[in-house]
Parts: sequence; C-alpha cells; structure tokens
Amino acid sequence: MIEENTDRLISVYLQYCQFEKGLSDKTVKAYRIDLTQFAHYVDGDITICDKVLIQNYLSHLHKRYKTKSVKRKIASLKAFFTYLVDEEILHASPFDKLRIKLHEPFLLPRTIPLSSINQILHSAYKRKDTLRNKSPYQYNVCLRDIAVLELLFATGMRVSELCSLPYSSIDLQDGVIKIFGKGSKERIIQVSNPDVLAAMSSYYCAFSDQIHEVGWFFVNRLGNRLSDQSVRNMINTYVDLTEINQHITPHMFRHSFATLLLEEDVDIRYIQQLLGHSSITTTQIYTHVTSKKQRDILTSKHPRNRIKI
Repeated sequence: MIEENTDRLISVYLQYCQFEKGLSDKTVKAYRIDLTQFAHYVDGDITICDKVLIQNYLSHLHKRYKTKSVKRKIASLKAFFTYLVDEEILHASPFDKLRIKLHEPFLLPRTIPLSSINQILHSAYKRKDTLRNKSPYQYNVCLRDIAVLELLFATGMRVSELCSLPYSSIDLQDGVIKIFGKGSKERIIQVSNPDVLAAMSSYYCAFSDQIHEVGWFFVNRLGNRLSDQSVRNMINTYVDLTEINQHITPHMFRHSFATLLLEEDVDIRYIQQLLGHSSITTTQIYTHVTSKKQRDILTSKHPRNRIKI
C-alpha cells in the first residue's frame, strides 16, 4: 500500500503538471505510472529517499526495462522531487549532486521510402474509387483514411497531435493548421499541396456533422475522437493492400517527412520548427539518415573526381 500522504502528494503534483504546466494527458499518465511504481518500491515512504536508495532503484529498473524507459522513469522522479523541494515539502532532493549517466544505444530513425509512401497513398485512392458506388459509409471512411495519410506525410505531425486536432485549429481555405505539441507548445504548419487540401476538404464534407458535434477534426464510427490505435490499424490495412514488405508505423511518416526534406536541402532549423522540436540536437538525428544526400555529395563534390589517371 502507498501511504496516504505520498499518494496525496503524487495526486497534487500530477494536477500541477496537467493544469499549470499544461502537460498532455498521455504524459501525465506516464508520470502517474512512474511515480506510483517508485512509491511501491519505497513502501510509500518517500522521506527515506537518499542517493544510495536512488542508485539501488536505478539498478532495479535496469533489470526490468530498456535504457530509454529507465531514462524516462528517472526523469519523472527527478522532476517530482524538484517540485517537492520548490514547495518546501522536502528540504533537499536525493538527486542533488547525484550524477546519473545513462547511455542509450543510438538507433537511426526508421523511414519509409518515397516509393512505398506512393504505393500506400495509391492503394487508398484506388480503394476509394472502388467504393464510390458500392458502400456510402465505407466510401466516407476511406475519405477519412486518405485525409489521415496525406496529413501525416504533409506535416510530419505526431499521431497523437493528429488525433487531438480540434476542428477550430484548421483553416481549410488558407491551408493553415495550428498544432498543439508536447508541453502544449503551439506551431503553425502550412499545407499547400492541392491534393492534400482536397483530401481534407472531401473528408470534412462527409463528416462535418460529427466533427462539429465533438469538436475534433478526425472522428471514428461512433462519433468520438479518432484514436492512435485506429490510425495504426488503418495504416496496416493499406500496407496489406500493397506489396510492401515493411512494418510501417505512423511515426515513420514523421521520420520520412524530416529525412526527405533534408535531402531536398531544406535548412535543418526549418525542419526543427516544422517538427516542433525544442532543441536542434533532437532534429540532428536525421542528418545521420540521409544516405542519398551523402551519396550525392560524394559523387559531385569529392576532390577525387578532379584527379585524372
């Protein structure tokens, strides 16, 4: 059991994260899991926490989770103790003067070849044409699927951002979308491709009643907000209709968006703004992916090309 006082402190902190820091429901849920897990580890008594206990807890986590998950859990815990110190609930944080270095393996972002994106979009548009005179409902669902696919690739937004797009943040006439990213940070994305705008408009015309009723731009068959998992399932459906032998996720559209723009010589700082990254360091991971760009540079710019034998 978690002591009542510790449980109350966690609840108050999570309310602070949600309403004052403006963190997303998904982030607050992750914090709740991490903090409750730690509270169980210390039998509900956070007053016994010191550097040794944190180090032991770190070893405990490493036996059960991958480095990326451990980093998140420790970050959640450190932020919680910082809050307790700021509110003068604790005199000091057990993380003070404690250096923790977690080396996460460097994994390149998985991208989708442009030819595969072409195939996925082609399969969705082809399916729409076959349903036009057969099933009005399935036809409308296909319009929604096309709008989702087009928007994921056109904007590079996260699937969570797409599913939580309010209708009020979309200007179909001017092609402007206001995206609410991590930490409630807003960014503006311009959609200028006529096919993408047409797909969004067609979907809106088909679902306008439900959209205005719930306020979200993307809705499901029950008239509720479209879920992240529904988007994943939908992508799998269209991948299955192609000959693509690759597991494709919504986030891979985001990776492909960034990588392909970089290969087109778009400044990385513009890409940083489009993706909503707070730090350029996060965006720089894509500089490791652009093998095509690397090949083009070495083919045209390498000084060996000027040596004649």
